[in-house]
Amino acid sequence: MSVTLTSRLLLVPIFIRKDKKHYIIEDKTTGEFFEMPEVSVAAIHLLNNGESLEVIERQLRDKYPNEEVNLILFAEQLLDLNLIAEIDGEVVSSKEMNKERLGYLWISPKMGKFFFNKAALFFYVGVFILNLTLLLSHPSLVPQYKDLFIFKYMVFNIPAWLGITFCLVLIHEFGHILAMRAHNLPTKLEIGHRLFLVVLETDMSSVWKLSSKDRNVLFLAGTCFDTVVLSIALISQLFVSDGLGIFQGIMNLVVLDTFIRLFYQFCVYMKTDLYYVFENVSGCYNLMENAQHLIFKRLRFVKSNVSENDVFPGEQRTILLYSIFYFIGVILTFAVYAIFYIPQLWFAFKKVLPGFLEGPATFPFWDALLFSLQITFCFGVLLYSWRKKYLRGY
Repeated sequence: MSVTLTSRLLLVPIFIRKDKKHYIIEDKTTGEFFEMPEVSVAAIHLLNNGESLEVIERQLRDKYPNEEVNLILFAEQLLDLNLIAEIDGEVVSSKEMNKERLGYLWISPKMGKFFFNKAALFFYVGVFILNLTLLLSHPSLVPQYKDLFIFKYMVFNIPAWLGITFCLVLIHEFGHILAMRAHNLPTKLEIGHRLFLVVLETDMSSVWKLSSKDRNVLFLAGTCFDTVVLSIALISQLFVSDGLGIFQGIMNLVVLDTFIRLFYQFCVYMKTDLYYVFENVSGCYNLMENAQHLIFKRLRFVKSNVSENDVFPGEQRTILLYSIFYFIGVILTFAVYAIFYIPQLWFAFKKVLPGFLEGPATFPFWDALLFSLQITFCFGVLLYSWRKKYLRGY
């Protein structure tokens, strides 16, 4: 269906909200959100008044002489975004409400507000300061790579780590869910991918219904719950007797896992919670893609799919600042590998490899064999996820 300057367009039901720098357009049918500059919003208002593209283009060029106005191109962009319902009275497409986003409505907003209100936020800040004080005043509480190994035999440590990590990640994500429900917003849990990690992620696309100042709490809600978990584990190490070996080992592992998760928040090149806070505070909502374009532009042998037109005017300085944090995050990731992951692998294999020499009639042999199969399976899942993402374009 062709669009000409004489065409008149009817848009799908939308809601327009002023944001920090530009405007957020909400498709009320699908629940999708788009960022547009003022000139685009002015064009939408004129479209809703039934004006032709030719009339709108002439009016906008008079009103915005410094903007590049091309209504044919803008109409094609609206078509790509599925925001046009009719062209010259002819139906383009009909869309249904995206019911997949309507999750966790059974959680009362009152419950969400119990965990996320002004008093609760002061509590979370206090807990964060307490954790920092405990770690600085008691160096023995700082996690070590050996804290991963609760049991003598390696074959039991991987399931214990997976089980504890899964529970802690659920607590983190439940923080996001409660924060969303505090504003009566729907959400759902999804499976995501970060580097070699398969992660749970809370669908927070509905946060664009809120003002910019209200979004940061939702982005940091999981971290708030992490700080409470870390505090409980640290305090338990101070007051629980050393005789409770298994419990102490579990608390050590909880501290290690939570500490690394909080540490990873600063690796903003992976779109962590802090990345979204950075985006929200700056008002630049494609920071990663634009920063990668800036970096790849310097590396001329790497191609980028982002064009200069995708960067709003005035965002270059923010993108440059984020690019610096991007590289810092990469360095922090290497630090985590050097301090925790590589020593853990080396320690584990030093423990199990001698077991292969003791023969199949011994427990150390089966410990070594089963642990090796666990590690092989984990790497197999990693390679499979990489293959799906990078070779098949998922």
